[in-house]
Amino acid sequence: MADVEEPKFNSLADRIAALNRQKNFTSPPTTKRPPPPPPPGAAKPASTVPTPKANGTVPTQSPSLPARPQKRNPPSLPQRTNTGRSELAVETPPTPPSRDVPPPLPDRRNSSQPSPALPARRPSAQPFPNRRGSNSSEVSHISTVSNLSLNPISSRTSTTSVETTQPTRRVLAPALDQAKLPPLPPSRKEREAREAQAARENADREATEAVKAPLISVRSAPVVPSVGSLPGLPPRLPSRSRDSPAESPSGAPRRLPPPPSGYVRPPSSPGPRFRDEAPPPVPLSSRPTFAQIDAVAVRASANQVDTCLICRDFSAPDSVAAQYPNHSLPRHDPVGYLASVLCGPFSSATDKARAIFTWCHHNIAYNVEEFFGKCIKGRSVDETIFHGKAVCQGYAEVYQAIAQRAGLQCVVVGGHGKGYGYTPLTKNQPPPPRDPSGHAWNAVCIDNGEWKLLDACWGAGSVGNQQYHKQFKPQMFCLSNELFGLKHFPQNEQYFFRSDRSIPTWEEYMIGPVRGEKAEFYGTATDEGVSEFTFRPAEKHIPVYSGEVVRFQFGKVCEHWNPERHGKGKSYLLLMKIQGLDGRKEDMVPLETDGFWWWTDIAARDLGAPGQTIFLYALTTLNNRDARGVSKEEYYRTKNSGGYSMSWAIYAKWELV
Repeated sequence: MADVEEPKFNSLADRIAALNRQKNFTSPPTTKRPPPPPPPGAAKPASTVPTPKANGTVPTQSPSLPARPQKRNPPSLPQRTNTGRSELAVETPPTPPSRDVPPPLPDRRNSSQPSPALPARRPSAQPFPNRRGSNSSEVSHISTVSNLSLNPISSRTSTTSVETTQPTRRVLAPALDQAKLPPLPPSRKEREAREAQAARENADREATEAVKAPLISVRSAPVVPSVGSLPGLPPRLPSRSRDSPAESPSGAPRRLPPPPSGYVRPPSSPGPRFRDEAPPPVPLSSRPTFAQIDAVAVRASANQVDTCLICRDFSAPDSVAAQYPNHSLPRHDPVGYLASVLCGPFSSATDKARAIFTWCHHNIAYNVEEFFGKCIKGRSVDETIFHGKAVCQGYAEVYQAIAQRAGLQCVVVGGHGKGYGYTPLTKNQPPPPRDPSGHAWNAVCIDNGEWKLLDACWGAGSVGNQQYHKQFKPQMFCLSNELFGLKHFPQNEQYFFRSDRSIPTWEEYMIGPVRGEKAEFYGTATDEGVSEFTFRPAEKHIPVYSGEVVRFQFGKVCEHWNPERHGKGKSYLLLMKIQGLDGRKEDMVPLETDGFWWWTDIAARDLGAPGQTIFLYALTTLNNRDARGVSKEEYYRTKNSGGYSMSWAIYAKWELV
């Protein structure tokens, strides 16, 4: 099939008209198409008269019709200049159908004549306010302003032939090293890296400077005197040995040999320490001023009684606790009733905790029948209160129930306790395997948010010879958490509540501050304000033939403990009962005191013979009268008078080896 030459048009309107005619074109009739008209330069025949034939006849011929003139195409419409619409939107009225054949379309591919360029579009001359309020007119105006006014070159919709034929200049981007661009802002990771580097540099710089030691706030309860609160150690006294060394020719005072390490040994933590241990140096940058020291001293002296649980006056909560025996309690909700009557009168959490502690002493006894019969029964808190007997777990559960109903924070702590049945380790005996079980006590939050460890079971009495001995022991409420931990090891390590936040190991707990068996200590000394944890020597066995001098030393439970205000009266005179040289003569040696410490120095060979026992006595009666306040001079005068009577109370006991 041959290619049809595409007709050529002079304008877009002509092409549109031709397309419209093709749209309305009807198929030509089936009759034979008339011949095409003669060319315009051909000669017309001179005459139309028929020529006669040879036989003389004239052929008959119909007259020929003239050629139909060609119909001209309608002229192109002029281009509108007062509208922004595209010329494609101009509609040309359709050409009525005709039997004429449309001229062939020119072949644009073979055409070398360029199509005429459209003139540049000009902005509308019609003012914007007079136009109709239609979206199309507003869009046309906006596009005209943005395209023609701001960037007329790039808004042209067509390109002229001149522009097409001209060579286009290609502009290359500058090389990378020639570009002068501003630096990019740092990213978030870069900023974080810079900040971390600056923090490290500041930390290194501060480490090289003088570092101020932070002041650590100790929120533990007042404890038995420690290094910072104990008065100075008493001076050493001359030995009582008969074979004392001769004085030096220079007349210098005689100096006793230092105590042996086997007898006077610096205790390890957590026990108290002696003053002879040099404290660490105080950083100069953290040294307080004199005004600060005076202010702290005045404030401490005013509040020392209230902050010290040993010297605090608990007479009010103790008296309230004695007014509500268990047989007088209502059967319905006894726990709530006790929480109201025991803790309601007090605003201090410490007084509330003390009232519950004292009530357990008055109303619950240790159930020795079930304990030794190994038939301990589980009871509820209400049943334990009315039954009036329990073991350590029952004491702890009753205390917790009442304290929590009173609004106190309280927990039951389970673990190991060095109570009935506990046997101290010998000097070289290894500790047993870890087994923190068999006992229970409480931890309660008192004033200032301080967690206090207490043992209501041990504070109510003690067990001996399979019998219960009811005896109130307030030290089980007043001991510091450090000293409390010497005989209590919790199963959960978070319940030590030590002020230094340290956690001792099971081996350290079982061995204790003293390696070997401790000296026997009696509770009557605690009632008189003597601390069990300040006894020296702490070991039970004392060698006789060591050739050394043994110091016996004891201190009060608190530096501001007053025997007349906090105890039962003036202090007793303390004496060491020894057996004499080779155990041949008993003697009573009074101890010196400075109001806080009691001490005396005795040669080891004067203590007695191996196998004998020595005691620490308190002179309770002298010549049938109370011996409180008796001095050493009065004791010697009475003893040298010849006729006298005395009685004693035992505080401690040692064995000679």
